[in-house]
Amino acid sequence: MNDIKSNKRISIVTPCYNEADNIDELCQRITAVMSALPYQYDHILIDNCSTDNTVAKIKEKAARDKRIKLIVNARNFGHIRSPFHAILQSDADACVLIAADLQDPPEMIVEFVRKWEQGYKTVLAVKPESEESSLMFYLRKSYYRFITRISEVPLVQNATGAGLFDRVVLDTLRRINDPYPYFRGLLCEIGFPIAVVPFKQPRRQRGITKNNFYTLYDIAMLGITNHSKVPLRLMAISGFILAILSLMVAFFFLVAKLLYWDAFQLGTAPILIGIFFFGAVQAFFIGLLGEYIGSIHTQVRNMPLVVEMERVNFEPHDLPAQPSRHTEP
Repeated sequence: MNDIKSNKRISIVTPCYNEADNIDELCQRITAVMSALPYQYDHILIDNCSTDNTVAKIKEKAARDKRIKLIVNARNFGHIRSPFHAILQSDADACVLIAADLQDPPEMIVEFVRKWEQGYKTVLAVKPESEESSLMFYLRKSYYRFITRISEVPLVQNATGAGLFDRVVLDTLRRINDPYPYFRGLLCEIGFPIAVVPFKQPRRQRGITKNNFYTLYDIAMLGITNHSKVPLRLMAISGFILAILSLMVAFFFLVAKLLYWDAFQLGTAPILIGIFFFGAVQAFFIGLLGEYIGSIHTQVRNMPLVVEMERVNFEPHDLPAQPSRHTEP
């Protein structure tokens, strides 16, 4: 049985951006975990144009261990496109995505593999508990509950993105060829049964988080626009309801004015409140509509996920054929 397993290979994929403080421990822990498993492996690290010595550290390790592979992006392509591109470079029997900040403990790989051996094509880490800020954890959980309610497909709540993906899942992702995917939602949309591995997420020990308000907003809106038409439907329904209410209020004021011409004074306050209210509603709906249009624009621009500047320890036969984003006339 172990001989059969040893013929299989697992790719570990780690996206990096200014993670020089964590690279040593990350590689040590992954090596320790994989040495205890009866599988061959390689470790693909993709650097998103770090400004510290992350790349230099990875190159030092890659010179000593050919299983460590490096992709250096030409610029920072963001936290969505870069990891997805690296995953698609795996030609192994399974691919594991694990963060460089060690908040997704590499030791979970053992449990990922166990679920994979049970027949699951997709395994995801979920964090029902976390040592991060209580407010941030509450906001994340609230968002996951919200997106699950409005999504057209059931999503895995509190998934961190870390997990294991079988070769058939990777082949499906290549055929989908999404230039800006909501990865956790895309895995659910594919339809393979998903196993979950719960864990308590530890605090980041070194370095600082690369997430800010914009990146969190970006991925939140991506999940909504990619997997739900509910906001668009709410716009139409709300517009209809507000139009009916406006007509009713206008009719009420007309009748009141006709019956009590001298006593009834409308004043400017209701007019100003109404103008600001409807202006705010319109601005919100236009902004939401803009998010959907922006998502369409991203899809039709036909841009690559990333542009690579350098590769280390890759061989030509390591690379799966990449589908073209250009369509035939």
